[in-house]
Amino acid sequence: MKNSLFLFSLLLFIILPFSSQTQTPNIPKPPLTQAHTELTTYGFPVGLLPASVQKYTLNQSSGHFAVELGGTCKITLPPDNYLATYSKRITGKIDQGKIAELDGIRVRALFKWWSITGIRSSGDNLVFEVGMVTAKYPAKNFDESPFCEGQHSSS
Repeated sequence: MKNSLFLFSLLLFIILPFSSQTQTPNIPKPPLTQAHTELTTYGFPVGLLPASVQKYTLNQSSGHFAVELGGTCKITLPPDNYLATYSKRITGKIDQGKIAELDGIRVRALFKWWSITGIRSSGDNLVFEVGMVTAKYPAKNFDESPFCEGQHSSS
């Protein structure tokens, strides 16, 4: 019981900030890249990737992909100001409704960095995997691609 309570609390600290992410009204929406469009093809919202995508490759046979950003990307997630980081290169394997073997996205919670290892689409929800622990949140919270800190665009 004590372990279950700890895991549930940990999930709330790790994933909850993602569920409340909103776009500031006076900041323009970022343009969609091939990577963002590909997410929707597989049943995911574009907001799983930041706006700074520069290159995207996908092996159509295996589903393995790589997303290149201009550099590392930091996003402060409201309302609790948790920090999420995207590596310069994000890799994984995508299939309809499932992203596995995910590498390159981490969230800081409880004074530690936690890697998001997979994401599943389940109806109107997304299920985030942090190791063997999962948490479900509404997909609509990821409808817009966030800008990296210091990279807001006026174009």
